[in-house]
Amino acid sequence: MSGLCGWLGYGHSVTENLALLRQMASPLVRFDSCKLHACASGNSALATAASDGRAHIYQRDGLLAALWGRGNFLEPRLDEQAQREGMAKTLAENWRGRSGGDGRGAKIFESLSGAFACCIVDENANEVVLATDRMGTYPLSYQALAGGLVFASSSDAIRLHPSIRSEIDLQSLYNYVYFHMVPSPDTIYEGQKRLMPGEYLVYSKGGIKTEKYWLMRFQEDERHPFQELKQEFLEVLHSSVRTAIGDDETGAFLSGGTDSSTIAGILGEVSGQPARTYSIGFDATGYDEMGYARIAARHFGTRHQEYYVTPENIVSAIPQVAAVFDQPFGNSSALPAYYCAQMAKSDGLSRMLGGDGGDELFGGNVRYAKQHIFSLYEQTPLLLRKGLIEPVVFGLPGGGALPLIRKARSYVEQASIPMPARTETYNLLERYGRDAIFTPEFLDAVNPGYPARLLDETYHENDAKSLINQMLAFDRKFTLADNDLPKVAKACELAGMDVAFPLISDEIVAFSLRLEPHLKLKGTKLRYFFKEALRGFLPDDIIAKQKHGFGLPFGVWLQTHKNLQDLAWDSLSDLKSRNIIRGDFIEKLLQQHLEEHAGYHGTMVWVLMMLEQWYRQRQDSRSAMHSQA
Repeated sequence: MSGLCGWLGYGHSVTENLALLRQMASPLVRFDSCKLHACASGNSALATAASDGRAHIYQRDGLLAALWGRGNFLEPRLDEQAQREGMAKTLAENWRGRSGGDGRGAKIFESLSGAFACCIVDENANEVVLATDRMGTYPLSYQALAGGLVFASSSDAIRLHPSIRSEIDLQSLYNYVYFHMVPSPDTIYEGQKRLMPGEYLVYSKGGIKTEKYWLMRFQEDERHPFQELKQEFLEVLHSSVRTAIGDDETGAFLSGGTDSSTIAGILGEVSGQPARTYSIGFDATGYDEMGYARIAARHFGTRHQEYYVTPENIVSAIPQVAAVFDQPFGNSSALPAYYCAQMAKSDGLSRMLGGDGGDELFGGNVRYAKQHIFSLYEQTPLLLRKGLIEPVVFGLPGGGALPLIRKARSYVEQASIPMPARTETYNLLERYGRDAIFTPEFLDAVNPGYPARLLDETYHENDAKSLINQMLAFDRKFTLADNDLPKVAKACELAGMDVAFPLISDEIVAFSLRLEPHLKLKGTKLRYFFKEALRGFLPDDIIAKQKHGFGLPFGVWLQTHKNLQDLAWDSLSDLKSRNIIRGDFIEKLLQQHLEEHAGYHGTMVWVLMMLEQWYRQRQDSRSAMHSQA
């Protein structure tokens, strides 16, 4: 993936600044051989690194700009200028030209389409502008320094700037255990923040201001004939995959699910040759989906490669995967994604297509149907709920012993919790209890209510009228930008591969915003339109299958595989000394909970193990920080 980095408000000679810039950029190019494009002056510097066509840079008269990715301008005048003079120059000069007045900057970013991160440094105005794409595909973090700003697509690059002190943010550690990743706008470091999807930042005269230049605005009242929608959908699918391929030798992840199978099929049609597809399997009951991947591969006639990940593969890859993430990251599906990308790299490919985003645009996650069922209780008249249902369900003597009454009580209890808190009723941290997991000293230093506040703010940021669209807008941040996209992008980076996500192209996103809510979730039928529009194109078995994915059988393997046990036990043993997690909780987790339900409790073992592994790969961030002081 490579990236960009730079700063304003620090420097010596141009030569020294360029040397520091190369040092900062070293984490961005450690897994590939992309050329570094750099420019500097006495007080600022900027660099971007990416494969041809995805690194744009410009410098003139104290104005520096860079764009990383595949952005393009929707406005014809800007697009023509970009083709003549380059993306970075067009971006910089039009930002400067639009200075002053309301909505400053927003229009130039509203006109940018595609997956990108960009920055503009104006030394004369002592100003920095940062922006990332609408879906948050390309990350961008920043940290203030005295009289300036340091920024990069990776926290690892920011940490290498001599003016930056990298103290671990305890609140972000708590958030990591809650979410299994560190959600934006926070990072794992104090004083360092991350742009959210569709957001831009202006640093000016020592102040920092962030604004949304794009939000998901649903057109819920539009009505169009099904056949018209289907034809348009197929057209934007082909266009998005064609754009995602570009001039690269491209393959596709193939899990056997609806999204990856669709991408595989369209890839073959667009390229005019059998698609190169890659699947991962697990020799563990209930986890292996290879059969569906083979159905899709045969149906589309792909050139298919398979690999069965073993426990020993996991032991080998865990330190590498922990190292590639600049934040602690606890989604175990990053490992199978890495082995998929590694196969494609061995085949000589340079880019993979991921099917991520289809669920979050067209209503494919199982929780959407569950929340719809709970919402039906909210629609029941209050008099009926409080006057009849709840007195019977909770007041019946001995009702707790009756299975039907127990289920009714559980339903009413969950349905009575307002959204979005209702989505977290199965949260592992909440199930164990924060006091059981964290040390008292740690809890005294954090705000346990912060995750719920962040969830609530994000959920109510959108003005969608329907429950399904509210959840889709919510998942754009938490499921996609904070979790699934970095999971796949970093796994591919580790394998030395580029990655694109055609199902979240701007044109597909725009199409999904116009769909009526019931076409996304029809009763409890998930992604109704998507499946019906592709019926006859996708195999019937793929359309009918239950959602699964690249789930890793970590907890199951942990019961029997000694080397995996040793790595987990050793990691959690060292984690005790950091005074974050209670030692008695770790012992109970390993000695009792895993025996009770390996799959369920194995998730928490994984999350804590990856936290310790992340610490180790950075030689303990606190010690490293003090050694630099």
